[in-house]
Amino acid sequence: MESLELVVAVAAAVLVAGFLARRSGLSEPLLLLGAGCSIGLTPYFADVTLSPEVVLLLFFPALLYWEALTSSVREIRHNLRTIALQSTVLVLVTALAVGAVAHVFGYPWPIALALGAVLAPTDAAAVAAVARAMPRRILTVLRTESLLNDGTALVLLAVAIEVVTEDAPFDWTATTLRFVESYAGGIAIGVVVALLLRLVRRRLDDPLLHSVLSVVTPFFAFLPAESLHVSGVLAVVTCGLVSSRYGPRVISPDARVQATAFWEVTSHLLNSALFVLVGTQLPAAVRALTSTALLQAVVVAAAVSAAVLGTRFLWFYTVPYAVRFVDRRPVQKERRIGAAQRLPLAWAGMRGAISLAAALTIPAVTADGRAVEHRDAIVFTTVVVIVVTLTVLGPSLPAVVRRAGYGDDHEQTAESALAHRYLSVAALRELPGLARRYSAAPSTVAHLERDINDRIDTSEDAARRSRSALRLETALLHVKRQALSELRDTGRIDDIVHRSVQDVLDAEDVRLRIKASRAPSGTGCASTAGPPRDDAPVT
Repeated sequence: MESLELVVAVAAAVLVAGFLARRSGLSEPLLLLGAGCSIGLTPYFADVTLSPEVVLLLFFPALLYWEALTSSVREIRHNLRTIALQSTVLVLVTALAVGAVAHVFGYPWPIALALGAVLAPTDAAAVAAVARAMPRRILTVLRTESLLNDGTALVLLAVAIEVVTEDAPFDWTATTLRFVESYAGGIAIGVVVALLLRLVRRRLDDPLLHSVLSVVTPFFAFLPAESLHVSGVLAVVTCGLVSSRYGPRVISPDARVQATAFWEVTSHLLNSALFVLVGTQLPAAVRALTSTALLQAVVVAAAVSAAVLGTRFLWFYTVPYAVRFVDRRPVQKERRIGAAQRLPLAWAGMRGAISLAAALTIPAVTADGRAVEHRDAIVFTTVVVIVVTLTVLGPSLPAVVRRAGYGDDHEQTAESALAHRYLSVAALRELPGLARRYSAAPSTVAHLERDINDRIDTSEDAARRSRSALRLETALLHVKRQALSELRDTGRIDDIVHRSVQDVLDAEDVRLRIKASRAPSGTGCASTAGPPRDDAPVT
């Protein structure tokens, strides 16, 4: 019963914090953390512990899969070197820096490196929550880094735990092989699962079944990888990236719309719930701290937080310049960014629930029954670093992005215009033949030609006509909705008919919102909801 009441409390916190964030403009992750801390302070939920298995096996695969589906494969390929360095070398450097700081405060090297591994990766949920205003290239680098660096950190943590609990000697060769096996195995499993599910999708003709398959896909990739002791993170991410490429050819539009709507709601709920659950652990981490004094633990946590933030800033203002010195190819020179544009990359170093889940996986006792030193302090430090990074970096990141002066993403705008023109020209080319095949009336053909030509015409006059037409169609749709409700309210049609016709109007509403989102600024005719995202994925 307590679990059900916790679910209700977390859901209520998500709703209240989301409402307040939209009304006040305050950082939603911070409000969610505060709500979680309030829940953790209540006596009824004082003993609630965030289960690492729940995070790693339920929340984590689903969130990774959605983030992978909505990432740009082309941008990942173009920025592969940067992403690879940040998701591997930066993780190792951060782990060593944090470990060195912890060792100075008396932590043995194995447990200090375990703390470093816990705090090395950025959190995909935390980054996604605050970094949406960045240009496509920068956002892709950050999101992909946060997807992949978990795999590096978890392998490093597993090695450190093995040394701590089993007194096994550290072996560089064995550790290197373990990293290679984990990465290669995870990628291979992700590709195999994606290709197998492609065959399954080709045989499904029910949108509901497509949605069900989309829900279980990340777990189909994650569980076999974890069972074989390779990276489940890379398996899920690879599966999502491969699925996003073949999806348009095997998934019907209605199935895609249905699954996308599900994932948008689910990912938001899971992200928000994780912030709340992390907040509930702050009071518990303070209460569980017994191996050291609270003041000393706070000092260690502050020093570790400085190491986490400082290492990331130092990386972004040294390593790229070293790479730039070595790689002087013209194509790389064109992609360089200045110091101001580099700051948001350094600033987006938020830690989140994955770090806390990793800390909780550290056993309390060794193989021979001895208590693991500083485990309670590691959990406390992890919670503090999460709160510090979300508090210091998260709310200020939008201002940092504005100060960077990225400007509009002209490349994305040009590519979008190219796609619309190309599709319209292709449609006009095939229209006469298709009209003859389907015996379309001349008036219908003329109407379609006029509509397609309006999309090709980018003149200011055409834009004004488009805005007027959108306003008119939106107003007429509102009239239709009122008339439909009147029929239902007066008993002339029943609720089943009402819902059936309403579905048609809703589809029309989606069409208008899409047109409004593509129209030049100043349309002012968005209907009842905001326009759908341009990067809506194939699920």
